[in-house]
Amino acid sequence: MKVLFGSPGRLSGLVLRMGQCSFAASSIGIMLSASGYSASTAFCYLIASMGLQILWSFTLACVDMQALRLRRNLQHPVLLSLFVVGDWVTSLLSLAAASASAGVVLLYARDLNFCSSIIHPPCTKFQISVALAFISWFLLAISSYVMFWLLCSV
Repeated sequence: MKVLFGSPGRLSGLVLRMGQCSFAASSIGIMLSASGYSASTAFCYLIASMGLQILWSFTLACVDMQALRLRRNLQHPVLLSLFVVGDWVTSLLSLAAASASAGVVLLYARDLNFCSSIIHPPCTKFQISVALAFISWFLLAISSYVMFWLLCSV
């Protein structure tokens, strides 16, 4: 049994999942607080993707808490396969949503000069929300990488 940073059933895995969950929730909260987010499909997709990531990360954080409490080993091939597939799916969706939203933010800021007008101040909130989504995706990518290597070693 290998012990890597972010392994399921370890404190580092719990911290990694809670980080994913909190950054995704912050991204959604900031995006929802910005007026006019619903005008862009990419922003709505970001909210949906981060919502899925919150559900996935929170569920695995609860599994990690239970495993820590009961001192159980979660490194079984079937469980790791489920974790790998779930992490890959949510990771790809999160990266796609964050990238699409970043493209819209760049379009608004640089090409359309949407952010320079006084009428549309939510551009900063859009940028912060997208940055938080990328941080959440990065933590999910670490988790996905660790799960993949654990599955290969089992």
